[in-house]
Amino acid sequence: MENHIEFGKNYMLSGEKTFADVLKKLREDRDLAKTLGINDKLDQAVAVVVADGKPLDLSAEISEVKAFEFLTPEDERGLQIIRHSTAHLMAQALLRLRPGTKPTIGPVIRDGFYYDFDIEGEFGENDLPLLQKEMEKIAKEALPVIREVWKKQDAIDYFTEQGDFYKVEILTDIIQGDGPVTMYRQGEFLDLCRGVHVPNTKALKVFQVLSLAGAYWRGDEKRKMLTRIYGTAWPSKELLKTYLNNIEEAKKRDHRKLGRELKLFGFHEESPGLPFWYPKGSVLKREMLKYMREELNKHDYLEIETPMMLKTSLWETSGHMQNYKENMFFSSTKEDEHFAVKPMNCPGGILWYLHEPHSYRELPIRLAEFGLVHRYEKSGQLNGLLRVRGFTQDDAHIFMMPDQIESEIVQVMRLIDDVYRTFGFEYEIEFSTRPEKSIGSDEMWDLSQGALKAALDRFGKKYTLNEGDGAFYGPKIDYHLKDALGRTHQCATIQLDMNLPERFGLKYKGSDGAEHYVVMIHRTIYGSLERFAGVLLEHFGGKFPLWLAPVQVKILPVSEKFNDYAQEVKLFLKGFGIRAEVDSSDEKLGYKIRQATLEKVPYMAVLGEQELQTKTISPRHRDHGEEPAVLLADFAERLKRALDERDNNL
Repeated sequence: MENHIEFGKNYMLSGEKTFADVLKKLREDRDLAKTLGINDKLDQAVAVVVADGKPLDLSAEISEVKAFEFLTPEDERGLQIIRHSTAHLMAQALLRLRPGTKPTIGPVIRDGFYYDFDIEGEFGENDLPLLQKEMEKIAKEALPVIREVWKKQDAIDYFTEQGDFYKVEILTDIIQGDGPVTMYRQGEFLDLCRGVHVPNTKALKVFQVLSLAGAYWRGDEKRKMLTRIYGTAWPSKELLKTYLNNIEEAKKRDHRKLGRELKLFGFHEESPGLPFWYPKGSVLKREMLKYMREELNKHDYLEIETPMMLKTSLWETSGHMQNYKENMFFSSTKEDEHFAVKPMNCPGGILWYLHEPHSYRELPIRLAEFGLVHRYEKSGQLNGLLRVRGFTQDDAHIFMMPDQIESEIVQVMRLIDDVYRTFGFEYEIEFSTRPEKSIGSDEMWDLSQGALKAALDRFGKKYTLNEGDGAFYGPKIDYHLKDALGRTHQCATIQLDMNLPERFGLKYKGSDGAEHYVVMIHRTIYGSLERFAGVLLEHFGGKFPLWLAPVQVKILPVSEKFNDYAQEVKLFLKGFGIRAEVDSSDEKLGYKIRQATLEKVPYMAVLGEQELQTKTISPRHRDHGEEPAVLLADFAERLKRALDERDNNL
């Protein structure tokens, strides 16, 4: 904790009982605040965080706390509190506008928040400006936000009397036990909430109501459809403006829109959630696979293919039938054989490992598979390529000895870094450790977590520690890509597995002649080829770098007279591995250029009389415009070099 307050050391209590009391005293004694290095935080403080990382309301009693730090909207944790409180502000405003509305839940999400409401009567996009205005009005009323502790039954009775059976359901079905619950009151508005919240609505200064959508209560399609209203809040108007500009830019970059316009992929009612790759999209997917296979070959991976359907008995052994059944698809034969369509590739790789005995001399074995997997997703959760029911996963399963964990993790991290740098992505790393419910011995967890931490430290890139957020069978490392708009996308994962080797008896003969269980790594880099392609499409805004572009050169003869030369140029370029097309339409050159620009083709090659006579072309780049005429062979060689280097600047 930086610039923190520690009672009894740098701050002497003199009757203050709450953090708000301390804040008041420091606002009165600015010299002390300067000494503590927190003067700039005093006017913006919305909550505190104590030494164990737990945030608390300013109204909380100091009690046993030894040290704490003020949180402001500039701090990510403080901003989360601002957004949570703005969700309450939205609910209060809507209740004023539409009495009888039933608020349900209003969580913080990335870059903002939403609140789900059961609203009487019609409520649409045209009503949002009025809601924004009412929220601004309540914020200026400077209503104190008061935390109250209620007996659970009293809260149930209160919401029953209010006719809010959503809150009653939360209290009876979701909140376990009979202990007290917390409520937050601001003016006439009272809501069930764990907190933490700002001390006063006047702290909510920069926010915007964004949009609305439908959402089923508790995500259950059999329950009532509610109105979900989205909003955002920021520390400053400048940051809000940047965010709103990014939203508009994101709409232009929406991969679903670009996918249609560029004829890359599509969806059909006959197969919801399962993408159809069109010819140009298939080129993109092939390039992604080609590049990944080259990288895997450098790192000595073996590639396999395993069946799409496997008997349900296998999925019972793996634990998927017990823990993942509702997300799986099934099939049966007339002979009463029961199969599951694979939602994951790992059992197939395990069966490969089991097909023959293995020695310590063979390990590690790095097994890759580009496997098509299927997972059931509710129709309302489907989202273009980013959330589908069938996708190709670039899986790898590494079988190794315990003393190889660190070196293998480092090698995987180097591979991931190479791949992401090739695509031009920055990324963040999260390290998640043993959860409360886990399997395996303390010794094995200590060994595996120690090895992962040592690998992370050896790799040398900063990472975030997520205590207790690992899988039940082992710790993991997650990668979050940053796209051109600053959004993050979780893609690569590295997971250590101590569960499946024991479930399936995955062993090797050690140097001591005895049988030992292998340690298993699950890892993906793209995560899902479909999802990664969607991320690429939005990141580049459809302007793929030359090496990824489905069409790399569009050849534009200025008239029909030069169509034969255009075909000659096309064949020549294809001989260099360059993907080229000819626009042999009767349209004028200006139209052809505009069309190629809309298709976001990296290069155009204009052909006329001079080009025909000199065996040259006149190149035109989609962003930089015309270039000097160049010999066809020189142009082809220049592009070939860029393709070999996978240069993202062309």
